[in-house]
Amino acid sequence: MAVYLTLTAAVLILALKVDNHIYAKQQITGHIANGTDRRKAQNIAAALGIYILMAAVSALRIAVGNDYWVYRENFKLIYAGRDVASEPGFNFIVYWMQKIWGYDNYLPIFGLFSVVTVAFMVKALYDQAEWFFGSLFLLLTSGYYFSSLNSVRYYLVVAMVMYATKYLLREEYLKFVLWIAFAALFHKSVLLVIPAYLILYWLSEKKLKPWVIAAGGALIASMILFQDVYRKIIFLFYPFYEESAYDTGSISVVNVGMGLCCLVLCFLCYGVWKDDNPHIRFYVWVNAAGLIINTFGSFIPEVTRVGNYFKVIQVFLIPALLYHLPDGRWKKLLIAGTAAAFLIYFAFFLKTAYDVDIRLLPYRNWIFD
Repeated sequence: MAVYLTLTAAVLILALKVDNHIYAKQQITGHIANGTDRRKAQNIAAALGIYILMAAVSALRIAVGNDYWVYRENFKLIYAGRDVASEPGFNFIVYWMQKIWGYDNYLPIFGLFSVVTVAFMVKALYDQAEWFFGSLFLLLTSGYYFSSLNSVRYYLVVAMVMYATKYLLREEYLKFVLWIAFAALFHKSVLLVIPAYLILYWLSEKKLKPWVIAAGGALIASMILFQDVYRKIIFLFYPFYEESAYDTGSISVVNVGMGLCCLVLCFLCYGVWKDDNPHIRFYVWVNAAGLIINTFGSFIPEVTRVGNYFKVIQVFLIPALLYHLPDGRWKKLLIAGTAAAFLIYFAFFLKTAYDVDIRLLPYRNWIFD
């Protein structure tokens, strides 16, 4: 645990040196200015330091994560040409990494996916987070970064979704679609993001009308009444999930609670996104979609993973809401309350990280262990 706490403190101290609000605004709108200055150089240096620290902790791990050794066995099966459930992009890289480094030399494979996943995470924050420190704080305390030490393929594509979102906000739809399609080579469930995000972006550009509310109600009703239909569709793509250990029919109360609390914060900061800041309106819609999935999607195997494609946008949404609030006591109160809530969640996350079905702790690395 000391490694995780030390890493968190170190990268957050570096994040205090990153003031990329103007750059992020340019990235979101697509109006990117040329040239360099002292501030930009300082931002890049601090962000690079953050990346190196996070990538090192991730890449140097060994036997961390409940699926670490499962992945190792799959690596060997892929090299032998056996059928595995993972997607072709992942299989291709795993096969050729073993061609280069040797059969069952799994450390370079984990290392490669680690540095790439963290690269997408940090780059996404640098390009899109108007309050970099706040977004990095949430990325860490929400557990997204630390969970990426587990579920290698899944968190790679989550990071790619974070990165690709800026293209949607800039209305560069083809780039957005191509990035998500590329991510699907590593986890095909991410294809859900293409229609969902496009629809949510379109809705965020419109005024809320009665038919939109009615359509949302109909969607929720269908998720309650027609679960068997949805399940048949899901199992066409993931037949091995049916009646598996992942098909539990349960939901995460914590995820539902976090979504609700975020929605409350959106209403408290309504003036921030009502007329201005259209990108924040999109984030609000994505959070609402994630809340619906996490609340009514118990029939979906591994519903938390599906919900995380939407919930992860909180990393951008919450800091943006707080950043744009007028300075004063109310802003300080909301920032303090939000920070306290996520620190409490982080403490519970670290406590459960020792569980046998998670095993993110104790942390070990291949240099000293």
